Amino acid sequence: MSTLYLYPVWLRLWHWLNALLFMASLVTGISMHFALGWLIPFDVAVPVHNTSGILLTVSWVLFLVGNLVGGNGKHYLINLRALPMDLYRQVRYYVYGIFVNEPHPFHVSAEHKLNALQTLSYVGVMYGLMPLLIISGWAFLFSAELPETIFGFGSIWVVAMAHLLLAWMMLLFLVVHVYIITTGATPTTNLKAMITGWHREGASDEGRGARDGAAAETR
Repeated sequence: MSTLYLYPVWLRLWHWLNALLFMASLVTGISMHFALGWLIPFDVAVPVHNTSGILLTVSWVLFLVGNLVGGNGKHYLINLRALPMDLYRQVRYYVYGIFVNEPHPFHVSAEHKLNALQTLSYVGVMYGLMPLLIISGWAFLFSAELPETIFGFGSIWVVAMAHLLLAWMMLLFLVVHVYIITTGATPTTNLKAMITGWHREGASDEGRGARDGAAAETR
């Protein structure tokens, strides 16, 4: 068994705080959208949703700053030349290879902790969906300042539909994210890594890592 310290304290704290805020926003949003008073009373859901949305904005800004000054941003760089083949290999592994015990096509290292599919999806979510979700949320919060119509439609309706669509897309990502967590050496390996900071791999993975020139430490 080999271990590699991949997740510094600030990143783990941000991850779990962001997850908590997103879940609070999601549950209260669902409660309000479907009028599920038995889940969360409307007069409670509204302030909780607004507060968690504001804090989620702060969390996202901290994520950007952390990537810039903390060195984590390098893991979100996409190698466009290698992307098509890397994506093919990774998708094939997740839908087929993992079920027939094929070796993982990607080896985690200190320089590259995300495979091609993870990199593409995380970039899309954190640099695409999340800022759009935040912008639509703030537009909702200050809807009185919006123009009466946008593209010929009522501005409130446009903002509401955009916010709802983005929220469902984020929920889809969350479901996929939870599945990917279970695809480590054991179903809980990746989860433990985000708690302890240490990524663990088995002996067979370590052998592949040595051939790939990975920088791993043995505890």
